[in-house]
Parts: sequence; structure tokens; C-alpha cells
Amino acid sequence: MGRYALSRLLAAVPTMLAIVTLAFVMLRIAPGGPFDSDRAMQPQVRAALESHYHLDEPLAFQYLRYLGQLARGDLGPSYYYRDRGVNELIAEALPVDLTIGGLALLLACLVGIPLGALAAWRGETLDRVASFISLLGVSMPVYVVAPLIILLFAVVLQWFPAGGWGGGAPRYIVLPVVSMALPYVAYVTRITRAGFLDTLQQPFIRAARARGLSTGAIVFRHALRPALVPLVAFLGPAVVGAITGSIVIENTFGLDGIGQFFVRGAFNRDYSLVMGVTVLYGLLIVLANLAVDLLQAWLDPRVRLR
Repeated sequence: MGRYALSRLLAAVPTMLAIVTLAFVMLRIAPGGPFDSDRAMQPQVRAALESHYHLDEPLAFQYLRYLGQLARGDLGPSYYYRDRGVNELIAEALPVDLTIGGLALLLACLVGIPLGALAAWRGETLDRVASFISLLGVSMPVYVVAPLIILLFAVVLQWFPAGGWGGGAPRYIVLPVVSMALPYVAYVTRITRAGFLDTLQQPFIRAARARGLSTGAIVFRHALRPALVPLVAFLGPAVVGAITGSIVIENTFGLDGIGQFFVRGAFNRDYSLVMGVTVLYGLLIVLANLAVDLLQAWLDPRVRLR
């Protein structure tokens, strides 16, 4: 297992380097620049700004300089928020996305895994209910669900505030978490149900039933681990998508998450900010995929042999 983990970790290094290189080159060759949105300035002023941020250097030198900054954990200065660094901006926004996205995925798993497992085991009525819930969750996008939840629980019932962060107080995060979790509940339910249906048809499950094992023993000792392998594969990118935030959720509830900074940086040609968020996204994706590989190898040892 240790050798398998090391091989996957080493394979992640060139992946991250490719992400950084492609993002850097694409940003630099795109039309426009970080100071184009400013009011007209004298050529010497623009030259001084470009010299200060090393934008007058050849592209290869800029790339090597950026790699050196990354090696030190420095994502550089922001060209749009000129009195702040990218590290500071991400450190400010990341707790919002970690809280909302992490709790949303936790809620989705707590609801979706038992519901999908019961639907696959019991069948009939419960299976239809689970299928209806998952179909409804998949069919209704977040930009429809979130305003309806605000209308019901914030405007009509007035149980929770309609938006804002409130320092992370529980009453402020309930509605964003529920809004983000609902689609994930649908996907987790469907994938868990499909995984259990496939596992329950396997010969080792039929053998366990023939030996007279109890339902709990069959489900938890024999079926649970292989049935969760497809779900683990889904949760890898889902974790990244949830933690890095949803633009719709952030806009609807007035949250300053990483997605907001990414959009502002893209519109204002803030190279460092866009690169910083891209590097963070790429790192999270690589780590999530690594975690998925290790979990799948633990759940199903055959994965290590592929």
C-alpha cells in the first residue's frame, strides 16, 4: 500500500507542473493586460508599473520567477487589489468555501448513503421514493433551488437570514449548506443505490446469504466496502467542486468566496490572482484524486493490481 501511495504521489508532481505551465502561458498570451482597465496613464507610468511587477521581462524569465515564488509558497501580489497579496485574499475566502462545501458534502453523505443503501436492499416503495428524490435533485439546478429556499425559510418563515456570512454563525450557514447539498444528495443516493445493486448480485453476497448471515452482517461486513467504490470515485471531484465554492451560491447569499475572487481577477486581467486560484484548484484536484486512489485501493485491493 505504501509503494502504491508513493507512486501515485510522484505521478501528481508532473500533473501540477503541467497545470501551472498551461495556466501561465494561456494567461500571458490572452489579449489585454492587468492595467488596461485603469484610466489612461502616461507611458512612463505604465512602464514603471510593469517594471515593478516584472512584467517587462521575457516570458521565460517571468515563468521561472513564478515557479520560484511557488516553491516558497508565495502566490504573488494582486494587480487588482494592489494593497493585498494573493495569499491573503485566498486565506480570507477559503474558510467560507471550506465551511459551506464541507458541511454540504457531509450532509449529502449522511442522507444519501443510507437512503441509497436502503433503496437497493428493500426495493419497491422505498426504491421509488429514493429514485424520485434523486431525480428531483438532479433536475432542479442550484440557481432555482437557492432562491426558493430563501423565499420559504428567510422571507416567509423568517427562520434564517437571507444572506451574509455573519462570522460563520450557524444560522447564517444553514441555507447555503442546504442549497448546495441538495444536488449532491441526489447524486450520492443514485450512485450508492447503483453500487449496492451491483454488489448485492455478486457471488460472494449470495454465498453469505446461503450461510445464513444476518442482514447487518451481509451489508456492513461484505457489501459496504465494494459498494462504496463508485461513490468514492465521484466524491473526489465533488469535494473539490464543493470546497472551492459555487459562484451561484456565493452570489445568491452574498458570500465572498474564492469563486468571486476568481471572476473578478479574470475580468480585471489580474494574472497573479487568477494563477493563485488556478494553482489552488489544481492542487485540490490532485490531492482529491490521490485520496480517491488510496481509498479505492483500501476498499478494493484489486485496484492496486491494475
